[in-house]
Amino acid sequence: MRLLFLTDNFPPEVNAPASRTFEHCREWVQAGHQVTVITCAPNFPQGKVYAGYKNKLYQVEEMSGIRVIRVWSYITANEGFVKRILDYISFAVMAVFVGLFRRCDLIVATSPQFFTAVGGCVLAFLKRKPWVMEVRDLWPESIKAVGAMREGRMYHLLERLELFLYRHARAVVVVTDAFKENLRTRGIPEEKIYVIKNGVLLDQFSPRPKDAALVAELGLEGKFVLAYLGTHGMAHALDFVLRASAALPEDVRILLIGDGAEKAKLLKIKEEGRFDKVFMLPSVTKTEIARYIAVSDVALVNLQKSDTFKTVIPSKIFENAAMQKPILLGVEGESKALIEQYGAGLCFEPENEIDFLEKTMHLRVVETYGKCQEGCTRLAQDFNRKTLAVRMLGILEKL
Repeated sequence: MRLLFLTDNFPPEVNAPASRTFEHCREWVQAGHQVTVITCAPNFPQGKVYAGYKNKLYQVEEMSGIRVIRVWSYITANEGFVKRILDYISFAVMAVFVGLFRRCDLIVATSPQFFTAVGGCVLAFLKRKPWVMEVRDLWPESIKAVGAMREGRMYHLLERLELFLYRHARAVVVVTDAFKENLRTRGIPEEKIYVIKNGVLLDQFSPRPKDAALVAELGLEGKFVLAYLGTHGMAHALDFVLRASAALPEDVRILLIGDGAEKAKLLKIKEEGRFDKVFMLPSVTKTEIARYIAVSDVALVNLQKSDTFKTVIPSKIFENAAMQKPILLGVEGESKALIEQYGAGLCFEPENEIDFLEKTMHLRVVETYGKCQEGCTRLAQDFNRKTLAVRMLGILEKL
C-alpha cells in the first residue's frame, strides 16, 4: 500500500503530533508499506527554521525508510491569529500542489489545525482517492477554550468546515473516547470513527537512574523535582504553576522545559515574582528528552480548567509513565480517569493551588510513590506505540 501522509509537524520537531506521526509511519514502513510524508520546514514552536534546514519550495529527505517531502510555507511564531491562519493555509495549498504528483492508494491528514485536513480532503477529491482524517484536537473548539477566539461568525464558519471534513473523510481516527462521543453526538456516523490513543515506544523510554552530571549541572542535588516537558502555550496554565511554586517546601524544585507562545510572558512572571524554585529551560532534542525526564521525580501534566480539556489525554503522560515517573495531573475528564484507573499518579483540580500543593506532598510519601510507579508500568505496557500503530494500520488496510 502507498500511503501519503499530510502533517505540518514532523521530526526533528519533538512535539506530540510530530512524534506520533513519525513513529506510526516508521512502523508502517517496517510492515512493508510505502509511506510519503508531506510536511514543512521544521520550525515549531518558536516559528524559526531549525539549523540545517531552509524554508525552500521543495526538498526531499529520507528518515527511517519514510520519504519526507518538505514544502514552503509562511512561517511565523505562534502569535497572532491572522498570521497563524496564513501559516496553516500556505502549507495546505503547497501540500495539495505537491501531493498531486505523488502516486498513492490512500491519503491521511492530521490535525490539530485542520487546514491540513482541508488539504487532504481537496487532494483526495482531485486524485479520486480515499482519505482519512486524524483528529488530535477538537479545532476550533480548543481555540475558543484558551480565549484565542470568540464564538462569533468566524468561529461558526470554522465549525461548519470541521463538520464538513468529518463527513467527507472515509474514516476519522481520534485520540480519545471523548472525542469519538463528541463527533457521534454531532451527527458523524459511529461506524466511521476509530479511536487510536497516544502511546509510547518502550524501547526508547524505560526506567533509568538519574544522570548525575545533569543533576549537578542543574543544581538539583538533594531536591524533589517536578518536571514539565512540552509546549508553553495558552492552554497549559504554566503561570499557575509559577505562582503555586512559592508555597512549596525549600527542597522542592520545578523544571519547565520547552518553548511556545507564552514562554516570554512566563519568563517575565518568574523574574518579577522571584519564583526561584522554578527552573525554565529551552526545548531539548528528542534524543535528550529521556535524559531530562530521568532527573525528575514526578511528571507534571497541567492544563487550564476548561470543559474542552476534559476530552484530551496529553501524550506526555505515556512517556513519563514508561520511565516510572508518577504523574501529578492537573487535567479533568478522560485523563484523570486514566490515571486513577491505573493508579499511576495523583490528580489535582486544575488551577487549584491548595490541591496542587497537597497532592505534591502526598507523592513524597514513599509508599504512595512506589504504588504510583507500579501503576505507571501497567499503563505504559497497555499503551505500547508499536501495538497502537499496528492497530491503525489495520484500519487503513481495511479502507
